[in-house]
Amino acid sequence: MVAQSFPVQVLLGVYLGLLTGLIPGAVTWALALLFRYVTGLTVPSFAVVVLGVAIAGVNGGFMAFLDPTIISSTNSVTLVTALLVIMMLAFYTHSLGDKLGASMPKRVSLRSLGERTLNADVVELVGGRRQVNVRVVGGVADMEGYPPLPATLRDAIAGTEHTFPADRPLADIERELAEKLRTEHDLEDVSVTLDEEARASVVAAPPASGVSKRVPAGRRAVSLSALLPTGVARGDEVTLLAADTTVSGTVLSVPLAPTEKAETGTATDGGEPVPETVETAAPSRVCAGGEGRLTVAVPREDATELLAVERGSVVVASRGTRREFELVSLLRRAGNRIRRLAVVADGPLDGKTIGESSVREAYGVAILAVRHDGDWQFAPRGETRLNADDELFAVGTTDALNAFTEVAA
Repeated sequence: MVAQSFPVQVLLGVYLGLLTGLIPGAVTWALALLFRYVTGLTVPSFAVVVLGVAIAGVNGGFMAFLDPTIISSTNSVTLVTALLVIMMLAFYTHSLGDKLGASMPKRVSLRSLGERTLNADVVELVGGRRQVNVRVVGGVADMEGYPPLPATLRDAIAGTEHTFPADRPLADIERELAEKLRTEHDLEDVSVTLDEEARASVVAAPPASGVSKRVPAGRRAVSLSALLPTGVARGDEVTLLAADTTVSGTVLSVPLAPTEKAETGTATDGGEPVPETVETAAPSRVCAGGEGRLTVAVPREDATELLAVERGSVVVASRGTRREFELVSLLRRAGNRIRRLAVVADGPLDGKTIGESSVREAYGVAILAVRHDGDWQFAPRGETRLNADDELFAVGTTDALNAFTEVAA
């Protein structure tokens, strides 16, 4: 056999390596994919390369059986080149399979196939958990049928970032972000649209009213001048001491610190703007302390007495330890989470009791509360029946809650 030139042998080696490396590449890709998907670990690259070369050696043996001149010394450059191509191909297919196994969802259902998903580029791995930072982009639009948003409230919402677990569907993240914005900024209504790049477009309606919306039934809002303790915030329980009157109530509004105020202009009858101090939409509204007026919700029978008083003293009551927050903290430390969901019609829970569904045994979660026809039942027993559209709070690990949500909701 006539010896080939070096460039020709290199080209033949590349061709031979690609030809014999197809099957080893497919095997290493499948092995890396399955191993990463099932165990969450990566197959060592050295083991994959050894396996690929071994499979290629079997293919090469069959080729040498048909043409013994392939393994002759005159084709040493071709064989070395083919071996290098097979090794690089095994490395490459192993990397592709490992990446695909890491990004594939652990549970695939007909429902999840039709859901929108986040782009892998915006998902971050923090402390072993996949999370995404949702950014509110563009100007916050006004909701049709409602008054326009105040400029300070619009600026407070626009450009903010919120972190959510990346394993949730976009619809769930949209719903949670809307509820978060509604709670933090006391909005009447919010609509959030999220795209695959974790960019949120927000349409919001301003609060329908001011203090009157926060006054509980059977109470009245009364303002009083006093020396206010530093750090008093809306929702604090206080005792008002005025003359011979002692009244307990809940703070509805307090003067803000100077950095949390904004100046706006309102036109007078003469057309000249008069500065007016308004509250910003900062989630934390606390008092800077000192002389000022606060508004408190008090019982109806005590409101008349306070209206006759110009000045009083304020005593802030201790909130103590919130046992419900302590319970949530203990659950989170143990690796559990709490999720609110609704029972889907014609699902495995619809029309069955909690005991019949074997929720704890089958899904590894516990139901803390059930809402049926507007009434909440806490710590429901096994004979509690679940129906379509019932809301419930379930506690369990993240994986268990994800599996339970797919089945129940």
